[in-house]
Amino acid sequence: MTESGVDIDVPFAVRDRAVWFPAADTLVLADVHLGKAAASSVEAPIGDGADVVERLRGHLAATDPDTVVVAGDLLHSFSRLPRGVERDLERFVDAVDAAGADLIVTPGNHDTMLEAVFDGETAAEYRLADGETVVCHGHERPQSAAERYVIGHDHPALSIDGRKRPCVLYGPDADAGATVLVLPAFTRLAAGATVNGMRGRDFQTPLVRTPDGFHPAVRDDSSGETLWFPPLGELRRLL
Repeated sequence: MTESGVDIDVPFAVRDRAVWFPAADTLVLADVHLGKAAASSVEAPIGDGADVVERLRGHLAATDPDTVVVAGDLLHSFSRLPRGVERDLERFVDAVDAAGADLIVTPGNHDTMLEAVFDGETAAEYRLADGETVVCHGHERPQSAAERYVIGHDHPALSIDGRKRPCVLYGPDADAGATVLVLPAFTRLAAGATVNGMRGRDFQTPLVRTPDGFHPAVRDDSSGETLWFPPLGELRRLL
């Protein structure tokens, strides 16, 4: 039971802007957006590449995964590679290699330049070792049938007492009987879409059409706990 008073039994653990599937020995994150700071017209408060790699190393040390899957938008590029991206990507790949894990990327809509700089394994959709979970970016409907889809793309965040917090959205039986798990952006430079008042038409992914049944989950940095909240349809009346 979490401090929010909602008891959720799930086959994954929510981490800081990522999820861990112990049965598949896999760490999944989404929307890394390497190069976002360099591509921005304003001065970024942090170096996105260094921050991303440092936090990734923390996840790798804590979970010791066999596999790391990026659910799309590893890069933040459409027509050119921003300054420093190749260096940051190399550090990202090296961190996964040093942990003894395999890296798989399911390209997103921002990854148009990925093939130019990444020679690792990519797949439009990737099925985890549990056989039940398919990871993809979520900007398009997946072709593979699955009991559970893990996606990114929408950068969900929950506003609590005036503070926006990145959140996971968990929708049991949300898409034709399949569960949908929407991850927040791994980069801290993404503002996030405030899901409190969002309707189906406000989501960019075709896998979220009735968000009222999705439970937000927020990782509490101070306690290391995951705070599960009532589904969005109920939560709108509470926040």
